Amino acid sequence: MELIIYLLIGAIAGFAAGLFGVGGGLIIVPILYIVFTQMNYDPNVIMHIAVGTSLATIIVTSISSVTAHHKKGAVLWSVFRNLAPGLVAGSFLGAGIADLMSGQHLQLVIGVFAVWMAYKMFKGAHAVVDPNRHLPSPALQLAAGGGIGVASAIFGIGGGSLTVPYLNRHGVVMQKAVATSAACGLPIAVAGALGFMWFGAKEQIDVPNTIGYVHVYAFFGISVMSFITAKFGAKVAHRLSPAMLKKCFAGLLVVVGCYFIYKGLM
Repeated sequence: MELIIYLLIGAIAGFAAGLFGVGGGLIIVPILYIVFTQMNYDPNVIMHIAVGTSLATIIVTSISSVTAHHKKGAVLWSVFRNLAPGLVAGSFLGAGIADLMSGQHLQLVIGVFAVWMAYKMFKGAHAVVDPNRHLPSPALQLAAGGGIGVASAIFGIGGGSLTVPYLNRHGVVMQKAVATSAACGLPIAVAGALGFMWFGAKEQIDVPNTIGYVHVYAFFGISVMSFITAKFGAKVAHRLSPAMLKKCFAGLLVVVGCYFIYKGLM
């Protein structure tokens, strides 16, 4: 029965990721939080396990995504190489920072982030690409990767919502920014998930089927289904208005964000 629940979460998260063009992290974390709460897991670690498991599932979805983008020749691998070391170090560090935070503080931070994301989406804040702008030096790209990695691990996301605007702002066209961001999701997810396993293993977690802060059954169920349903979501997205889709997703993020802020302040 438990595995069926995780397969359903994966189906929803994958479909939403394909439909809205964002990683499933912002969908997976709140649903897992509710499911783990219903299962009476330790409230002090529920949020950490939801975030750690979300990052682990992004490993699978990012491999699927980057393979498709690479076939179209849209990934800027030279930029990826500059960002990747920072992304890896930042994600592992982010997992360590999340480990130090209480469950309530983590809820509050993710809630505020979700509302901020909704605001940006609702405004349709697509940075206008200035072709005269160029990416900064490799050292500054490395530093940017570190910042993106830290934030992505804490929020349990693949980093697309942070990497795409960063690349856009420095003159990278949208298609290549999205494709390169998909590639960047892999080191973020791997380092972040390993970090949540590592730091979680040092805690006394009384939750079955976990390795540190990663729930094995949830990881398996969500990964399998999201891999399948993301393609269906993408097909549906092509038949609907992008502006309407973004507004719908922004509305969903407001609900999620307000819910976590409310829980975090209680």
